[in-house]
Amino acid sequence: MTAPEVSAILVNYNAGGELGLALRSIADELAGRRWEAVVVDNASSDGSAAVVADLAPHVRLVRNEENVGFARAVNQGLAATSGSLVLIMNPDCRLVAGAFASLRRALELSDSCAIAGPRILNPDGTVQGSARGDPDMFTGLFGRTTVLRRVLPGLAVSKRNVLSDAAVRNGRAGVIVDWLSGACMLARREALRSVGGFDERYFLYWEDADLCRRLRARGYQVRYVPGATAIHRVGQSSRSVRASAIRAFHASAYLYYATHVASGALPKRLLARGLLAARCWLHLRLGMQDASDGRVETPP
Repeated sequence: MTAPEVSAILVNYNAGGELGLALRSIADELAGRRWEAVVVDNASSDGSAAVVADLAPHVRLVRNEENVGFARAVNQGLAATSGSLVLIMNPDCRLVAGAFASLRRALELSDSCAIAGPRILNPDGTVQGSARGDPDMFTGLFGRTTVLRRVLPGLAVSKRNVLSDAAVRNGRAGVIVDWLSGACMLARREALRSVGGFDERYFLYWEDADLCRRLRARGYQVRYVPGATAIHRVGQSSRSVRASAIRAFHASAYLYYATHVASGALPKRLLARGLLAARCWLHLRLGMQDASDGRVETPP
């Protein structure tokens, strides 16, 4: 049997009908190529994983009896596939025509490029801000979803945390960045293998920033390719477990900071832990207010 060129890995948790749309967009993009896809289902209860049967034999299902988190599930998908190129994509994300070809060209133009990521849009066409600078103490204030960044987008710290479209010249190879959103990325399997895949200490969030940082430490590049486009309905899976998602976000943020930013500075780690705990409490309170008003927001 001929080995696939591309392996797609999707981690599913109650994504509903979005999973079927994601898989069909992959099938359309990879038509005529040798490809496989694995959906790693983290104990979904909404029946969404049943859509996998519609796309057999290209798509297979790996079913977990409990929610093992995103990083561990992706690593399960890596172990179950063999393509030299790995497309990692959220089940609430869809590829726009031509995205895969553009991402592949970016990888092929440089042997040192480990990951290429597309321009990710919200369903309303606004840019999601998927190319970013390494997180630091200011990311909590000037990150992608913060009020300060929306109010003061021209500040250097705002521009560093989230790369604006205006800062990118649309070339075939894209632009080198610190890290890319794990919602959609095309990677070299050999590069992922060289760093042991995703760090499974991250249950949810920030595992993409950690992966890109570890790859760069080994001399690889991470490239943002605005000529490729994906559409992402943010937080489809986390809406049903908003409180857990908020806690996971802040726990992972601390893990990243303690590992990469302040590994040898106990006072900074203690300060970060306190600030993140306060931020988590605030977002949990706001989340409960949203729920009482009949609104469900995505995690910060």
